[in-house]
Amino acid sequence: MAMILALAAQGLQMAFVLALSPLLIGFTRKVKARLLRRQGPPLLQPYRDLVRLMRKEVILAENASWLFRAAPYLIFATTWVATALTPTFATGLAFSWAADLIVITALLGSARLFLALAGMDVGTSFGGIGSSREIMFASFAEPAMLMIVFIVSLIAGSTELSVVANHMLSSSELPVSFAFALVALGIVAIAENGRVPVDNPATHLELTMVHEAMVLEYSGRHLAVVELAAAMKLLLYVSLTICIFFPWGLAPYEAGVGAMAASALGYVGKVAVAGFLLALFEVSTAKMRVFRVPNFLGAGLMLGLLGLLLLFVSRSL
Repeated sequence: MAMILALAAQGLQMAFVLALSPLLIGFTRKVKARLLRRQGPPLLQPYRDLVRLMRKEVILAENASWLFRAAPYLIFATTWVATALTPTFATGLAFSWAADLIVITALLGSARLFLALAGMDVGTSFGGIGSSREIMFASFAEPAMLMIVFIVSLIAGSTELSVVANHMLSSSELPVSFAFALVALGIVAIAENGRVPVDNPATHLELTMVHEAMVLEYSGRHLAVVELAAAMKLLLYVSLTICIFFPWGLAPYEAGVGAMAASALGYVGKVAVAGFLLALFEVSTAKMRVFRVPNFLGAGLMLGLLGLLLLFVSRSL
């Protein structure tokens, strides 16, 4: 019976992140529009877009291979697993042993690889440009992410997210390196999700496109799956930030249904705050030139390195 309840709680978290991720996109768009004194689209517009795309016919390029057709499902599967493993409203769930920062980084890297290969598969210039830019940005973002993983694991003594969250809850003093890791994770999250100032998901200009260029040839249910995976990726980075740096309110698995429901409401509130801050940052910042993005990501990498060095120096004193 305990095993069934544990699996049910894990399945609930998987469904929870799947259902919540389009709402985060809709909320961010709505807040951005309100900050710009516009009405903006309805909160549920991303759900309507996904349903509309699912009903449309899939049109494939003549030279599209099996990889182009399979890539959306591979991207969706790897992203969904990574998002579902990250603790949202409870710790110690059935698969918490697999909720490891290195595993999640590897899953996101796999999804990026499938997306870049799909962008190059049909041989269009837009797809090639988007894939080359994506790989160039990844060469800076992944080392920065690994620096963050090193800092967090050295402080908490583990790369398992439930252990990291419990360490944060029990620790009364945190090193300054944690602040460096938080800023670096924010920079990586903005770049990995193609948000302003790195990319603008609302435009289709050749000079600025990264993510949109890679998925330009997709249509119908393939595009719906890719867009849903992108929404889950944004929610994943928000969940990672909450779990590592703001885990207060997370319920342990043994706490019961009532505590988990209260924790889920608290999690939704934290996600709303993160969405508001993201929208505020985007309307306050201009899109930067593509060739300046490595400098932006380089700042995240340097912050990670500084945090790691500071951690070693403080421990040796």
